[in-house]
Amino acid sequence: MGGRWWESMRELRPLVHLLLPLCAHWIAEEMTVSVLVDVTTNALCPGHKTCPEAIYINGIQQTVVGIFKMIVLPLLGQLADEYGRKPLLLVTVSTTIVPFTLLAIDQSKGSVYAYYVIRTISYIISQGSIFCISVAYAADVIDESKRAAAFSWITGLFSASHVVGNMLARFLPEYYIFYVSIALLIFVPLYMSLFLKETVRPTQKLDRNISCLSKAFKIVQERYYSMKHAAHVVVSSSTLKRMSLVSFFYELGMSGISSVLLYYLKSVFGFDKNQLSEILMLVGVGSIFSQMLLLPLLNPLVGEKVILCAALLASIAYGLLYGLAWAPWVPYLSASFGVIYILVKPSTYAVISRGSNSANQGKAQGFIAGVQSIASLLSPLAMSPLTTWFLSSDAPFDCKGFSIIFASLSMVISLCFAWTLNLDAPSNKDNVEDIETSLLS
Repeated sequence: MGGRWWESMRELRPLVHLLLPLCAHWIAEEMTVSVLVDVTTNALCPGHKTCPEAIYINGIQQTVVGIFKMIVLPLLGQLADEYGRKPLLLVTVSTTIVPFTLLAIDQSKGSVYAYYVIRTISYIISQGSIFCISVAYAADVIDESKRAAAFSWITGLFSASHVVGNMLARFLPEYYIFYVSIALLIFVPLYMSLFLKETVRPTQKLDRNISCLSKAFKIVQERYYSMKHAAHVVVSSSTLKRMSLVSFFYELGMSGISSVLLYYLKSVFGFDKNQLSEILMLVGVGSIFSQMLLLPLLNPLVGEKVILCAALLASIAYGLLYGLAWAPWVPYLSASFGVIYILVKPSTYAVISRGSNSANQGKAQGFIAGVQSIASLLSPLAMSPLTTWFLSSDAPFDCKGFSIIFASLSMVISLCFAWTLNLDAPSNKDNVEDIETSLLS
């Protein structure tokens, strides 16, 4: 058992210069999460514990991001396949610097509004795409039989970074948090530009002498055919098609819960920055163990499907306990289910990677991430008004977490689709190289 764990760890050697800056990026982002609840509430609703305006703005932000991500995520996945992983990673990890710098300078109401605008643009470019391109990079250098373990390490390090970020948020004075975050965010693209090696040979272009208008038309045409090809890759595989449904309903529920959870806890139980950081740390500490130790050991024994279904079941319990929370200790109990539900992500990446060949890793991951973005834009349309309604005195009945219970039903549907996955079905990999040629003809 220990030998198998050590072997999975050795597989990460080609990913060192990817994972180190990514960890710094995730730490920098996570350490601001709990602080932002206080900053936005104090700026938009000074003197109040509940802030409907902040909940609505977060919902609008998530909807706008989801709309544009439907186009941007598949596009970035295709560009990463064609022009290389490194330039796309450099762009996506750099987008967070400006909005956090703005809040470090000024936390007035106007600055918070400006932050939301710039952060929305940042999310459109980076949210989800960093993970997709990183997973595609890992697939380039890791053998197919070892990818599930590699993906679990990536998501495990993501959780470890969240723990470190939340520890910094818990113990650092609020004044210094944004400055430390900005320093880490600047370090990331600098490190990648110096040490990260490219794994994809850029496509050779022979059309440098054509006019700008013709070139623009050709780019649009290429993007259309490439997106059509990505859709064909997913739809022609029963595994990928079913996984797109699993991902859609899971993201519909979980993104809805995540968008309102911290404001819900602050409103119902009066949680401050420190308590919110403790909740987030609890999820992170357990998920490090499950992703970096448990998943690499269990995956060869039970397979991705069993792990995915168990993780989805835990996510349902996670949502229901938060929604029904009757005392301040219940959210801590609910957070403990993060040890298991966090495995949804690496098992999803492993199933998608297994269902597509090496030439289409970015396309498949990007397309299904685009499907997830559709879910993430739809969830706030229900969650924001529903949460605000049940937190107010006008609620039809006393259940402040009703919106979270409602969102959990979507994850029940996701579990039903996951249970019907057939990972042994033919994946049509032999013919995939000829698909794009037929589409272009």
